[in-house]
Amino acid sequence: MADPARARRLAKRISAIVASVIEYEIKDPRLGGVTITDAKVTADLHDATLYYTVMGPTLDEEPDYAGAAAALERAKGVLRTKVGAGTGVRFTPTLTFTRDTVPDAAYRMEELLARARAADADLARVRSGAKPAGDADPYRAAGDDADSGPWGSRRLRGTGPTPPAALDGVGAPPASGGDAGDDDQPED
Repeated sequence: MADPARARRLAKRISAIVASVIEYEIKDPRLGGVTITDAKVTADLHDATLYYTVMGPTLDEEPDYAGAAAALERAKGVLRTKVGAGTGVRFTPTLTFTRDTVPDAAYRMEELLARARAADADLARVRSGAKPAGDADPYRAAGDDADSGPWGSRRLRGTGPTPPAALDGVGAPPASGGDAGDDDQPED
């Protein structure tokens, strides 16, 4: 197994050689808009995958992906010869070309984000003129009424809600001023 750092250096060198050969030495017009974006070399240094993008003649025209792929396949032998001469490794890696879809995915993501921003702007516009369906302030303010707590006027002394241990068996807090069992006894 080769050193991963060596594989990265070789991949970088291969991408530079292939990009230079495509730009200056191969005269195929279908390769005019091809750009090498990345290269990966396997750990045994026998296979190299080169990622490329294709630019159209203008921004409005769709690039010729099939033509660029065919031109790269046709030029693969020349490119491998140039890579072998430029790298000086014992075994020249085989070259595989794969179209880089990251720019397409980024463009699609930008479209989706723009649609989400437009939907948010529409929602903000609708929300700005909206009025509440009920009261303007549906929540009671503190001190509005003595029965505002969860137990109403039967609340125990303290600041929080009645803990479950303080409740008698029925689910209400015990009556104040005596034991919870006193309510069951008839008064004399």
